[in-house]
Amino acid sequence: MPQAVRFNEYGGLDVLQVVDVDRPVPGAGEVLVRVRAAGINPGEAKIRSGALAELFPATFPSGQGSDLAGVVDEVGEGVTGFAVGDEVIGYTDNRASQAEFVVVEAGHLVHKPAGVSWEAAGSLFVVGATAYAMVRAVSVSAGDTVVVSGAAGGVGSVAVQLARNAGATVIGLASEPNHAWLASHGVIGVSYGDGVADRIQAAADGKVDAFLDTMGGGYVELALDLGVRPERIDTVADYSAKKTYGVKVDGNAAGASPEVLAELAGLIDSGKLEIPIANVYPLDRVQDAYRELAQGHTHGKIVLHP
Repeated sequence: MPQAVRFNEYGGLDVLQVVDVDRPVPGAGEVLVRVRAAGINPGEAKIRSGALAELFPATFPSGQGSDLAGVVDEVGEGVTGFAVGDEVIGYTDNRASQAEFVVVEAGHLVHKPAGVSWEAAGSLFVVGATAYAMVRAVSVSAGDTVVVSGAAGGVGSVAVQLARNAGATVIGLASEPNHAWLASHGVIGVSYGDGVADRIQAAADGKVDAFLDTMGGGYVELALDLGVRPERIDTVADYSAKKTYGVKVDGNAAGASPEVLAELAGLIDSGKLEIPIANVYPLDRVQDAYRELAQGHTHGKIVLHP
């Protein structure tokens, strides 16, 4: 029988199990994908712990995961554009991608370009759509100076590259060991911590036009102190700042579409975007994967291989 990640109650890593399940059957307009890679994300850990139970309640037993890439194994009635054997990238809204097989709406899939690795493809949707929405929200363009907090993380590492592709000067806040990677992508690395405002101003030559916050914890206030206008600040970690300061909070939901996914995959295929991969785990080590994620300071994505 195929296997899938399940949890039967809110809790710590120990509630995550890999269990035998029936092979899913696609309905009308759906595609069955044999998963080759599935990324993991901090939001999934928060859902599993119960921290988001009021906002995103779970129905038990619950599956887990949105990001996926794999091979079409079966197509449902009325599906056009996909055939058995096609390599695809996609996402599911049903918390189900961390499994050997997953049923996906055909409208949530795009074809995987040959130059995109399974690991990058399987972890692209959540961070890619989020970063895309953030850069678009603050209208990044040539000549801008943009600061990105958490610049070496999953979302941040994509956002800095998209901002550079738009022609901006990009300052990435990250720990010292990640500065070499940032520099290799044309990004000015600045260490966070005491004195960060002075370091940003020095790197920016006194001019900061936009700020993308992936971390929370006071970065919106820092951006305002640097003179950035509220409409050119976007945060995906401090949602109360929208009401308090009038900043933007565009994230994954604002960027979620197959068109965006296809555009991002095309950028990877053409060498204009990299999805850093921090580590890869087999499906039966899902607890270890989320344990590494919980440690923080991960450069890039952690991926499951069913």
